[in-house]
Amino acid sequence: MRVLTWAVRLAVFLLLAALAAKNVEPVTLRFYFDQALRAPLALVLLGAFALGALFGVVAMLGPVLRQRRQISLLKRPGEGARPDLPPPV
Repeated sequence: MRVLTWAVRLAVFLLLAALAAKNVEPVTLRFYFDQALRAPLALVLLGAFALGALFGVVAMLGPVLRQRRQISLLKRPGEGARPDLPPPV
């Protein structure tokens, strides 16, 4: 199973590398106030993906930290523990 997983990862990587190699034409990103940036299409797509992944991680930070705090409160005897349950091992 591990070999199959790595084979799929390698295939996806090679497919994306070939796609990036075929899309090296420069594109122009136009911003406000007549600002423009020329960069290869593959680099623009990689930047957009990285920015989206960063936004996703930042969006998940709040709920994850809240859950960790709740778990630590529940593990502490006294405050969050229920008296009818045995203490965790």
